[in-house]
Parts: sequence; C-alpha cells; structure tokens
Amino acid sequence: MYNKIILVGNLTRDIELRYAPSGTAIAKFGLATNRVYSDPVTKEKKQETMFIDVTIFGRAAETANQYLKKGSQVLVEGRLSFNQWTDQTGQKRSKHEVIAEQVKFLGGRDNQNSGYGDTSYQQAQQPAYNQNQGYNQNPQPQAQPQAMQNQNQNIPSIDIDEEDIPF
Repeated sequence: MYNKIILVGNLTRDIELRYAPSGTAIAKFGLATNRVYSDPVTKEKKQETMFIDVTIFGRAAETANQYLKKGSQVLVEGRLSFNQWTDQTGQKRSKHEVIAEQVKFLGGRDNQNSGYGDTSYQQAQQPAYNQNQGYNQNPQPQAQPQAMQNQNQNIPSIDIDEEDIPF
C-alpha cells in the first residue's frame, strides 16, 4: 500500500508547538490549498479552497515554529492519517490530518514570494558572487552568448488552451 500526499499552500494560523513527555517536539498548523477549475456546465472559472490540519514532529517541528507564521507558503510532503475519538458529550468524532515528513519553506524571506516556483524575490535579493571581486551588491544582467540567442529564436511557440491541460 502507498500513502503519500504532497500539498502546497499557506498557513492559516501560527504554529502551535508542544512537547511530548519524552521531549519530542510536536507542531500543529492549518494549511489552506486552492484549486482553480472550470465548471463543466457554465464554463466559468471557479476556485475551491481546502483546509487541512498538519502535524510535524522532532527538530523539523521546532524549525517550522521558528521560521513560519500565519500566511507563510509551504510545500508539505507526508502521509494521510485518520483519527477517531469520543467528545465530551459522548458523540463519536473523526477527522483526517496530514502527518508531515518534510516541510519546505516557499516564499523567500518575510513571505514576499507570490507563488510556488516564483524565484523573483530570491534572485533580486541575492548578490552576485565573483571569485576575484567577492560579492557584487549591484549585479548587472549578463548578455547571453550568441549561440544561446540563436537557439532561443528557433523555439516554436505553442498555443495550448488551459482546458486541454490534464491537471
């Protein structure tokens, strides 16, 4: 059997960090993920938001608590877990949650990044390093070699409708 889940989203609240009697750190947070799709009948674009509870253990829990806050964008890799309990009124309750095996911080410093895979903030903030001169605080864009410019001109453009993409 295989139980693996990968989510990209934003924290809905600050992390709650606790310690087990054994000393193991346990961090819990909420994650909001969005899915944009076209309604098959009306053809209008709709957005669906899912709210997921996430738990992470150990040193990763302490690190997440130190650097993440409400609104931070993260990639969570883990497994789905099902919990059942009886509440104070005697009613049986249950919920799914994600037990995180890995949490990757997205969004750069102070979460200024606008989306997954967008590295514009990181590139703008990282000074260029030259082996002879050290760090250049005001890097100038480098010209592409002629061979690369020719290669880029030979790439055909493809017009793909967003509804044709299977994911």
